[in-house]
Amino acid sequence: MQKMLTEFSRLRELACLPLDEKLAEELGYSLRTLYRWERGEQAARPVVIRNLEGIIQGRKTAAKESKFRFIDLFAGIGGLRRGFEQLGGECVFTSEWNKYAAQTYRANHPGDTHEINGDITEVAVEDIPSHDLLLAGFPCQPFSIAGVSKKNSLGRAHGFQDETQGTLFFDVARIIEHHRPKAFLLENVKNLVSHDKGRTMEVILRTLRQELGYQVQTRVIDARGLVPQHRERIYIVGFCDTNQFDLQELAIPHRDEGPRLGSILHPEDGTEALDGHFTAGNIARVSEKYFLSDKLWAYLRNYAAKHKAKGNGFGYGLVGPDDVARTLSARYYKDGSEILIRRGPRKNPRRLTPRECARLMGFDAPGQSDFKIPVSDTQAYKQFGNSVAVPVVEAIARHMSPWLLEDVDEEQKADALG
Repeated sequence: MQKMLTEFSRLRELACLPLDEKLAEELGYSLRTLYRWERGEQAARPVVIRNLEGIIQGRKTAAKESKFRFIDLFAGIGGLRRGFEQLGGECVFTSEWNKYAAQTYRANHPGDTHEINGDITEVAVEDIPSHDLLLAGFPCQPFSIAGVSKKNSLGRAHGFQDETQGTLFFDVARIIEHHRPKAFLLENVKNLVSHDKGRTMEVILRTLRQELGYQVQTRVIDARGLVPQHRERIYIVGFCDTNQFDLQELAIPHRDEGPRLGSILHPEDGTEALDGHFTAGNIARVSEKYFLSDKLWAYLRNYAAKHKAKGNGFGYGLVGPDDVARTLSARYYKDGSEILIRRGPRKNPRRLTPRECARLMGFDAPGQSDFKIPVSDTQAYKQFGNSVAVPVVEAIARHMSPWLLEDVDEEQKADALG
């Protein structure tokens, strides 16, 4: 017997919204009330019906206006995604296993029509929507490389299905093999180039080029020309049907021409509105919780002095508004030692606030506070430290766009490129 749909249940299903506590919270009513509307025991409030209709219409408009479809794997907090949405791309699938990163991702993409998938190793390729572009900041894992001749002698298969099985890159490869997207962008730490004496990179490139048949280019880019931070990452770009794209032609400002830390720090002069617990007082000074204690500051100085005496380069990074920071790492929450902000000769330095980290990574423009940070400071530091420098991805996206949008008419392409 076919279920009789109420107006609420019909619109909820059209909007692809599960009947759960999250929906109840978003609509502002109890889950028990939502169940009564679902079963027709009570008519849903008109404002709720209008909200659901607005969600459906907004998604239809977004789908109609999208220039291409992409998926976001090992998504973190969405750094890779931000570069391609500005071109008119629509994200149709997301995978991120860390629940705190997923919380931040969801808070900043509330209009998504899809849920965030957890472990990508448990997702069948058939369940992933078709897409034009694959994005993945996949973790680096060791690969076991045995000679093809030895495998043949043992009657074993070779190629990426054997050489990359058990690594997360295998999941990227199997999705590319099944869906054959027009292009992909992969990102990783610079050390991927030398990882396992170069063998890891060897397998990755052979898989993408020879096994999967893509035209692949790589480049290590320092974000310092675009953000006030020395941050080197390797980017791997592949296209399935063009050899005209050249990643080396992407122009990145020289590292000495980039912005300085003063552009991302809280001004502390009353020109900035209070920002959660990051700032306090009538002129929005940085909260005292980010000041280093006497004990921690003494420890870091002693630690640096001890290693300096041994001829090592270990130590804290003390910087001011006119400087450029070291690389922000996921361990920043521990003591903040790689980037400490000066506060005067007689004052202990301080950590960056999570908002300043968002600006340092390009999630917020200098002076802005739009990126939502719904997690604890510890989780926020980990998330920004693990992410990409957004302005670099935006530059790569613009560089890829003529090939990515080659089936789009010239007027639409012009709109996407701004």
